[in-house]
Amino acid sequence: MVELNSSSPDRDDLVAAIGEAVMRWQDATQAYDDAVGESLQLNAAERRCLSFLYGGAQPAGAIAGATGLTPAAVTALIDRLEARGLLRRTRSAKDRRKVMVETTGAMEEIAARYYRPIGDAGARFLQGFTSEELATILRFLQGATELQQKYRALTTTDERPAT
Repeated sequence: MVELNSSSPDRDDLVAAIGEAVMRWQDATQAYDDAVGESLQLNAAERRCLSFLYGGAQPAGAIAGATGLTPAAVTALIDRLEARGLLRRTRSAKDRRKVMVETTGAMEEIAARYYRPIGDAGARFLQGFTSEELATILRFLQGATELQQKYRALTTTDERPAT
């Protein structure tokens, strides 16, 4: 837990403490995901793919964008996960020429085993906050996610936004 230096911290101390807490949270999340992946013998790209598909079926090209893999590497990744029974290919209902990739019931069971308990505990933890605090947390998380996405996109260019 991050401790502040005084009983009445100034704004700069709070901003620094939040920054440190976010870094520790990111590290803890990554460590948990790594441990789950190791337990299930899934590499980082496979975990990113499965996480991306949590929101629903996607075409292989979208998986390539989400994982940063080439189309050939995504095909191999899908083949591996399909052979393990975690993914399946289906035809798009809108365009039968388009192949969609989706998770299977086996993947949903794995997600429930590893992520439902931590999700439930997180929901219980959030019950201790007021509605106004929850709205602030949500605003922070949405803004922080936008910042991460913006800076991730810039890592492939020489551009760096002004700080």
